Parts: sequence; C-alpha cells; structure tokens
Amino acid sequence: MNQPTLQSRVRQYLRERRRLGFQLRSMGGALRSFARHVDKLENPGPLTVELMAEWARRDRAHSDDPRTWARRLKILRPFTRWLQQFEPRTEVPDDAIFGRIGGRLTPHIYSEQEIVDLLAAARHLRPDLRGATYEALFGLLAATGLRVSEAVRLRTSDVDLKTGMLTVQRTKFAKSRQVPLHPSVVEALRRYRRLRDPLIELTEETPFFVGARGRRRGQMLTTRQVDRVFADLRTRLAWPNRGAHSTPRVHDMRHNSGTRIIPSAASVVFNTWCRCLTCASSGA
Repeated sequence: MNQPTLQSRVRQYLRERRRLGFQLRSMGGALRSFARHVDKLENPGPLTVELMAEWARRDRAHSDDPRTWARRLKILRPFTRWLQQFEPRTEVPDDAIFGRIGGRLTPHIYSEQEIVDLLAAARHLRPDLRGATYEALFGLLAATGLRVSEAVRLRTSDVDLKTGMLTVQRTKFAKSRQVPLHPSVVEALRRYRRLRDPLIELTEETPFFVGARGRRRGQMLTTRQVDRVFADLRTRLAWPNRGAHSTPRVHDMRHNSGTRIIPSAASVVFNTWCRCLTCASSGA
C-alpha cells in the first residue's frame, strides 16, 4: 500500500482545520508550497528541521532576512505537530534555527503625496477599465483600511452607494461587518461603476472590482494580481522605504487608517481622485 504523499496530508490537515472554522488562506498556500518541495525530493525520509529550514530560505522574494525565514518556519509548527500522529519521527521547528521573530515589523506609512501619486499611476494602466479598476481599488484601500483580500471579494451588491456603506462578508474570524464611506469615496466609486457597468455582464454576484483583459474580463481579481500590479507601480514611483519590510507593501496602506495621515488624507486623496476623473471624462 502506497504511503500518502505530504501533499495529501496537507489537504487532510486543511480540511480538518477549516471544518473547525479556520480559513487558513496564507497558511494553506505555504503548506502546499512546502509539500510540493518535499514531494519532489527522492526518498526524503522523516521531516527534519534541516529540510524545513531549506524550504524556508526559498521564499518567492528571495529574501536574505532570517526573520522572513523564521516566519515561514513558524507556519509549519502546528502542521508538524498534527503530522506526528501519523509520522512520529516528524520534527517540530522552534526558534533555535533562525532566532525569534519578535514583534510585528514596522509598516511603511504612506504620505498623502505617495497615495495621490499611486492613484495617478494606476489611472494610466491600459486598457482604460484596468486603470480605473486599480485606481478605485487602491483608493478604497487607502481610505478604509480594508485588507486586499476583503476588497477583491466585494460583490456589486456589497457596495451600497446610496447609503455610502460597504458590507464586508465573512472576514477574519468568519465575521461580517459594515464599513461607512466618506462622501468623496462614494462619488469616486460611483464614477468607477459608470465606466465599468457598460463593459461587463452584471448580476448580483458580479465582483465590484473586475479584471479587464482576456478571460479575466469581468472576473474577480486575485490578491496575487493586485500584488503584481502594485509592485510594478511601486518600482516606477521609486518610493523611499520607511518600513522594516524589504519594500513598501500594498498591505501597509491598512496602517494609514490608524495614523494621523489618513483622517486628513482621505479627503485630499479622494477629492483629487474625483477631480482627475472629471478631467479624464471631459477629455481635458
């Protein structure tokens, strides 16, 4: 009888945890990556800390920061403890390999001008629907502090532009919540919808932010797509990095909503956004 592959064990683990109410999106991706790495090896034997550390060093960003490796290694701990019931020789990684992770890394806090520049750069993406989508998406993130995963999962029916309220469905810890919108944000999103609606098929389940090209036209964006577009715009804009991560991240915009910047910046950003959309629609 063939032994289960590590990938099949990962699927079993994720199914069990999700039945308990855990979503495990980022952990699931990391565990699947680790399982693919191990299953490609010939006769890897029991899972050792050395094998896990080798995988941890191979992150997609090719980081040379031990803290990044430590965070990847930490993801494996609950899974390896669970796996010991089937494979008793499985080792469980601890802090001795790359050191303690410590507290959360300081995020990059965006200035008002950086947010305005980001929206302007997004607006020039082609085709026009793609530019408008990313301008609207990044603008909403900057004003509300939504997670990227929450924003891309918004449906058209979740965005009530009459009352100025977002309904964010089943977010972290499987709860839903409502997010009020500044009037200038409502106006900017309304302009985006006027551009978007004639170009796609609309239903109650239509994503609010949609892909614009090929088979993805009218379909939900993925967080990977958003990260890739943001990374390209970040490179063009050449921002100085004021955070402890290797580069400014789109996720860092969440932290602006808890600082002194966004309360004053939200109006600036979105009034600028509305003025720019008015100029664009008039051909100015």
